[in-house]
Amino acid sequence: MTHALKASAFFLALLPLAAGATPYDGTYRQAANSECGLVGVDGAAIKIDDGIFYGVGMQCLMARPVNVVDMDATLYTMECSGGGDVWAERAMIMDGPGDGSIFVIWNGYVFRYSRCPDPEE
Repeated sequence: MTHALKASAFFLALLPLAAGATPYDGTYRQAANSECGLVGVDGAAIKIDDGIFYGVGMQCLMARPVNVVDMDATLYTMECSGGGDVWAERAMIMDGPGDGSIFVIWNGYVFRYSRCPDPEE
């Protein structure tokens, strides 16, 4: 079985375990001039939908959520696949300073994403 097929099979096997909607569901810009209509490519947007994080060339099931005490934040086990690989990492997602943004904190990395406007507006 190829790496891509293994990664796809792994991810599909985990879908029934998806956490469902999260407080962070939405589409977010990677940069101020990012195109919100494109998800998963460099310079575009990332998306969180029904417990799945769609990043650049990868997607992660957001499993085992743990609320962080006294913070608007949640710690997840991210079960990821992309580029033919499968891996798991812990990541914390937290609300930004009241502007609709979020912070995604991986071991050694912090990213701030601004929420894209609702396409229905």
